[in-house]
Amino acid sequence: MSSSHQHRLDGEFRAASRVTIIGMVLDAVLGLLKCIGGWLFHSQALFVDGIHSFTDVVSDLVVLAVMKVSRREPDSDHPYGHQRFETLGTMILGSFLIAIGGALAWDNLWRLISSEELVVPGWPVLVVALLSVAGKEWIFRYTRHVGERIRSDLIIANAWHSRTDAFSSIVVLIGAIGAMAGFPWLDAVAAVIIAVIIAHVGWQFTWSSVRELVDTGLSVEDTHQLRTIAGETEGVRGVHDLRSRRMGSDILLDVHLVVKPEISVSEGHQIGMQVVRRLREAQPQIRDINFHIDAENDQQGSVTTGQLPTRRDIHELFRQHLPELSQIRHHLRLHYLDNQLYVELFIDEPGPSIPTREDVLDRLGHPPWLASLKLWQPANT
Repeated sequence: MSSSHQHRLDGEFRAASRVTIIGMVLDAVLGLLKCIGGWLFHSQALFVDGIHSFTDVVSDLVVLAVMKVSRREPDSDHPYGHQRFETLGTMILGSFLIAIGGALAWDNLWRLISSEELVVPGWPVLVVALLSVAGKEWIFRYTRHVGERIRSDLIIANAWHSRTDAFSSIVVLIGAIGAMAGFPWLDAVAAVIIAVIIAHVGWQFTWSSVRELVDTGLSVEDTHQLRTIAGETEGVRGVHDLRSRRMGSDILLDVHLVVKPEISVSEGHQIGMQVVRRLREAQPQIRDINFHIDAENDQQGSVTTGQLPTRRDIHELFRQHLPELSQIRHHLRLHYLDNQLYVELFIDEPGPSIPTREDVLDRLGHPPWLASLKLWQPANT
């Protein structure tokens, strides 16, 4: 890996660590305020919201640990990098939120259906909830900005987790106001809603991570766009087997490109590089593109098999039946198409007379695998 790339990874980790630590401190302060406020002023919704804030502290610790691992340079065990550790961390975070949300939802739902008397919250609950809304909205915007700048799905996911805390604090406000207005059960309902929000966010994180870990490809729309761009590149006659997968914020692609069979290897490679450039312009998240140059569409069934003679076999055949070739410089160009072989024999210098094409075919015995034979000789001067 180049030093500039490693420097970029180090910078991304420092930016991610800074915003995560700031958010973690804010989460700890708000969580403490909400848990104490909820307990002192009889608001179960605010208390659950405080637990939600403390789950943010745990998630921030997970983010710090996973970001350090995922930003390591590739090694022999992980030649594509360590971005999947970020995906794994997001899945662990989501699973943790599902468990916490489910437990809190059940506890408060039990309070609603039991005969336990519900107490009306005190007015300080409203103040703490308003402080939480303002603080969490600010940290959401800041964290999302950093996540988009360093292209980290985990940081962006953590940002949205922070915003759910702002949403849940709004629910606390509504529940507390309703309870003060004569409906004390609204505070318990608000607590259940907050717990469901926590579990829902956890499910979204977990499901998206699982899809990535099982190599789910890009959407149908994105795949169609990339296929169209590749197919419209000059020199490309067909596109097939375009496959994609994600690794963290990066996209990995494999694609087969059909080109004219008579072009050179270097021209085919150049066409492939043009496709790579155009695809990366359309999708900057693409990191690696493996392209395979085909002389024919191997999806149609009539592809060349490995049973045809090799270049060495052809040289040996010509040596046996055309001894004249041993006295002059020459080279072969072979085209393997439609389970047959197209041979071009180039005589590089004047020399002994070479038989005509028909005589050569007669000497070779018209093998069934030979589709055509072309002879190219220098003009007599």
